Formats: sequence, C-alpha cells, structure tokens
Amino acid sequence: MTDPLHTELLEIAQEAARRAGALLRDGRPADLAVAATKSSPIDVVTEMDIAAEKLITTLIADRRPDDGFLGEEGASGDGTSGVRWVIDPLDGTVNYLYGLPTWAVSIAAEQDGETVAGVVEIPMRGESYHAVRGGGAWATGAWEGTRALACRPAPPLEQALVSTGFNYVTEVRTRQAEVAARLVPLLRDIRRGGSAAVDLCDVAAGRLDGYYERGLHPWDLAAGDLIAREAGALTGGRAGERPSHDLTIAATPGVFEPLQRLLEDFGAWR
Repeated sequence: MTDPLHTELLEIAQEAARRAGALLRDGRPADLAVAATKSSPIDVVTEMDIAAEKLITTLIADRRPDDGFLGEEGASGDGTSGVRWVIDPLDGTVNYLYGLPTWAVSIAAEQDGETVAGVVEIPMRGESYHAVRGGGAWATGAWEGTRALACRPAPPLEQALVSTGFNYVTEVRTRQAEVAARLVPLLRDIRRGGSAAVDLCDVAAGRLDGYYERGLHPWDLAAGDLIAREAGALTGGRAGERPSHDLTIAATPGVFEPLQRLLEDFGAWR
C-alpha cells in the first residue's frame, strides 16, 4: 500500500509540474533572451526558468510550508518536516531557448534523504511521467488513459541504443566527446537529446536501452531516476555507487553492467 504522505507529495508535484509546463509552453515570449549564465557562457538561464521555479515553489510552500527546497535557479532551504523538494523548473534550457521540443519540468520529493515521489512533465510531447517509491512508474500522453511503464528487454550491448549529454565547460565536454567516440562503435548508436530528465523517462518507457552522463546535479536526475527504477531499469554511477555528479547511468538490466564497465574503463567520470 502506498504511503498516504507519498501520494500527497505526488499529487502536489503533478499539479506544480502541470502548471509550470503550461506557463513555459504557452508563455514563451517570441523574443526570449538569456537572463544569466551558470558554469560557462553557453550554460544559460532564461527569464522563463526563473518564473517557472517561482511558480513551483510558491505553490508547494502554500500547501506544505514546513518543507525544504533545492532548486536549480536558487530555491534553497532545509525545512523542518523531513521533506525536501528537488526542482528543475526547465531541464533542457538551451533546447527551449532555440525552440526545440525536448525540455521538461522535473520535480521530486525526498523524505529523510530518499526520493519517494517524482514527476517529469514534457509539455511539447503532451506527456507526463510519475512514480512513487514502490508503486511502479506511469505516464499519460497521446494514448488513452494512464500507461504502466516498463523498460525494454535487454538486447546485446552491440544492439543497444544509448543516450548521453555533454557538459557546458569546454574541457569537460571535450573529454566526454572522446569517451563517446570510443563507445559508439560498440553500440547500435548514441543519441543526444539535451534533457537528462527526458532521457531517463525514455529509458523507463522503452525508447532507449540506456543513458549515461557526467556532471548532473540532483535536480537533473532526482525525479527521472526514480521513474526509471520503478519501470525496472537499473541506475547507478561508478561501480557500487549511486548516481552522482561524477557519473549517472540508467539502463535496462543486461545493458547496465556492460555499459558501466565500459564507462569505467574509458574513464567517463574524469
């Protein structure tokens, strides 16, 4: 039986993600411009990232004023309830800036440090993904009703379709390109979508066999990691470790371990 608190957290996350997604989709100005940069001049923030995070945190604080926050655009606070919200109001900002459709709103709720509920809203696909710990992963979209998610049956590694992402710091992305160049002859192919949250949901939905990336932050992966795991995928980082800034991997069982070994051999965390 699902914990009533976790159900409450999920419902709040779904409402917040839906509203933020509508704001981003319908309120995108024609002359959208960069409001700030983060790790490098090409790692950007727009006015819409900031507006979406404010919408999300205001809604959640109104419902649960004692909870903490960790948001990409600056929302921060410990709270007193044992619940913390981990928020990426616009994952895939560069895609959004250029008018590309692969971007998402990602909201996760942690209880005592463990992710217990997560939502990823992908407005330009008309899809929403969600999970509660122990309750499976689910999605709504163009199909009828709510669909239970399950990752793909594991192919041989050489037939696996794997996605990745690249950092915005030149030295890091150059190293990542070297790793990808060594990896691609050993796979069916590599994709680069531009949103970690979307990639993790695509693993959950069986659209990818695997995904890996160096340099993710908690808000990039918290909701998507839970959704992938609840759909039957394995997730982790370096051998024996959880997903982290050093390395995040999500893949169907059977692909996960050989992919992780290759990434370790290739020094993908460096």
